[in-house]
Amino acid sequence: MNRVVDYYKIVGDEAISSLYQKARRLYGRHIIHFNSTFQGGGVAEILVSLLPLMNDIGLDVDWNVLHGRPDFFTITKKFHNALQGDKINLTEMKKRLYTQASEDFSVFTHIRHDCVVIHDPQPLPLIMHYKKRQPWVWRCHIDLSGPNPEIWDYLKRFILRYDAVIVSSEKYRKLDLPIQQRIIPPAIDPLASKNKELATADVNKYLKKFTIPTDKPLLTQVSRFDRHKDPEGVLRVFEQVRKKVDCRLVLCGSMAPDDPEGLEVFERIEAKARGMTENGDVILKTVENDILVNVLQGASTVIIQKSKKEGFGLTVTEALWKKKPVVASNVGGIPLQITDGESGFLVAPNDENTFARRILQILETPALAERLGKNGHETVKRNFLITRLLSDHLELYNDIIHS
Repeated sequence: MNRVVDYYKIVGDEAISSLYQKARRLYGRHIIHFNSTFQGGGVAEILVSLLPLMNDIGLDVDWNVLHGRPDFFTITKKFHNALQGDKINLTEMKKRLYTQASEDFSVFTHIRHDCVVIHDPQPLPLIMHYKKRQPWVWRCHIDLSGPNPEIWDYLKRFILRYDAVIVSSEKYRKLDLPIQQRIIPPAIDPLASKNKELATADVNKYLKKFTIPTDKPLLTQVSRFDRHKDPEGVLRVFEQVRKKVDCRLVLCGSMAPDDPEGLEVFERIEAKARGMTENGDVILKTVENDILVNVLQGASTVIIQKSKKEGFGLTVTEALWKKKPVVASNVGGIPLQITDGESGFLVAPNDENTFARRILQILETPALAERLGKNGHETVKRNFLITRLLSDHLELYNDIIHS
């Protein structure tokens, strides 16, 4: 387990000292986080790093995962997509199945904490089933810039009971929500196995183990197999690029337990990939392995993130930290991380010609790739490391618990 002082060589002594000062009024305070999965996806990844640091610095922090049946996760995936603007058939049966999971869970889950933090829509109704004795915070990791009005109106009846809402970007702040809203962008852990520097021998071992040839430039997109990540569009962009530069494409994505659409999307991409190549130039990986992701990002020449919707895009953050040039969609939280032409390239999500052109520009100009990578790394170091996220949470808890 990493401790707060382990980060001083990366962020400096003053940043570490500031964290300890902010924690002083929170010693022994009990805080609990709820989400819907222990692994797979950015939320679980953040909590795995953030919560141990909170405990190390003097808080008492717990983490609990909402239990749900398959039909519950099917419904909450539809809610997730609708919050990003998709249509939804919001029936009374869906509503009942949604709230029933929280009601059942509350029967055997006791909350005696000083603050409760709920992540995303899945556990949102939990607040209905407890007598409120402490502040509750809803942390939404989803792009809320244009939610489906029907789903937003339905979920707002739960959200209004909360004391504060955390979103990742100013663009997600809701003017019709009359409660405190905090802007806290996510962050990566530079000492986690997904982001730490690896020995050359380990890199070579993993490339061999997972059959990733490096005789050609690698283009890589790391993300869940989700239609909003547009893996089919990535395949089309790759077809354009390889007409001019001989290269390979790797699509690497986990199968999160709370995302029932993942397998369906993967199977569709697998069939399309089989139909467009016979020499192994499209590689699909679904292994849940942080070191493999680290190796892939480090071995790649260009990282792609062709999302149509993106709450923040931690895979972009990870690639920038590794000094890799990134070509990404100009959506969600990605523009918070990339300045177009300086620390990467931003492209309209449906402009596949420009995606291909920017990738080719990087492949053909090594000096450009180096400059973009260096600038991207500095951006992450300044703004998107786990110590900054810890600092933001300590400030929130100080405000909301002592107010």
